[in-house]
Amino acid sequence: MNKTFKHIIVKSEDKIGFLIFNRPTQLNAMNREMMDEIIEAIRLINTDDSINVGVITGSGRAFMAGADIKEYGDQTPEEFKSFQDRGIKLYETIENASKPWIAAVNGFALGGGFEIALSCDMILASATAKMGLPEVFLSLVPGGGGTQRLIQKVGINRAKELLFFGGQYTAEKLYDWGIVNQVIPEDNFDAEIVRFAEKLSRRSPSAIKELKKLAQLSLSALPFDQKITEEGKVVTKLFYGAEAKKAIQDFIAKS
Repeated sequence: MNKTFKHIIVKSEDKIGFLIFNRPTQLNAMNREMMDEIIEAIRLINTDDSINVGVITGSGRAFMAGADIKEYGDQTPEEFKSFQDRGIKLYETIENASKPWIAAVNGFALGGGFEIALSCDMILASATAKMGLPEVFLSLVPGGGGTQRLIQKVGINRAKELLFFGGQYTAEKLYDWGIVNQVIPEDNFDAEIVRFAEKLSRRSPSAIKELKKLAQLSLSALPFDQKITEEGKVVTKLFYGAEAKKAIQDFIAKS
C-alpha cells in the first residue's frame, strides 16, 4: 500500500492499516483536498486483503478539530453542497466497510473530527482527549450524521445535552456514557492502540465482517424476528464455510 498524500499519512504494519491526519499546525482541520485524500485512503485500506483492521488517528495534539473554518465559511452554494456530500460519503465509507475501524482519539476531536470517530466501530481515547460537536456556537448543526450516530450510541437525553451545549467532553465522561470503549494514559497511548488493534486483527475476518453487518442491522427498522432470521442465515453460511470448519476442527484437536 504505497501512496503519498499531502495532508494525511497512510501506512500498514502487520495486518493493521493506519490513517493519520497530518495538518498538526491546523489541529488537523479538514479542508476539501484533505477530505478527498481521506476517502481515497479509507478505500485503499478497505480493499487491501493484507489488512484486517483500520486505525484512524491524528498527528500533533489533535485527532481532528473539525472542518477548516477559513475554507468552510467561504464556499459557494455548489462548493458547500459538494463538501457536505463528500463528508457523508466519508463517514459511510468507514461505517459500511467490511473491516473494523478504530478511532484512536489522541487529542481534540471536534465537529467533523468527532463525527469521524462516531463512524468508527470503536473509540479508544487518550486520557487528555476532548470531544464534542460545537456547531451550535456557529448557529449550525452537525452535517455529517453526528446527530443520528450520537443518539444511536448514547441515547437521546445525553445526546441532546452534548448537542445543545456544544461543549468539549473528556474521554472519561464519554467512557461513562458508553461512547468511548477505553481511556488510555497518554504516555502509553500509541503502544496500547497497536496492542488493541493487533488483538482484533487476529479475529476471523469473515466473522467480523458479518458481525459488523448484523450490528448495523440491529439499528434498522426491520421487525425483530426478521433480524433474528438474518442472524440465522449468517450463522449457517459461516458454519459451512472453510474458515469455520478449520477453526472448529482445530479446537476439537486441542481439547
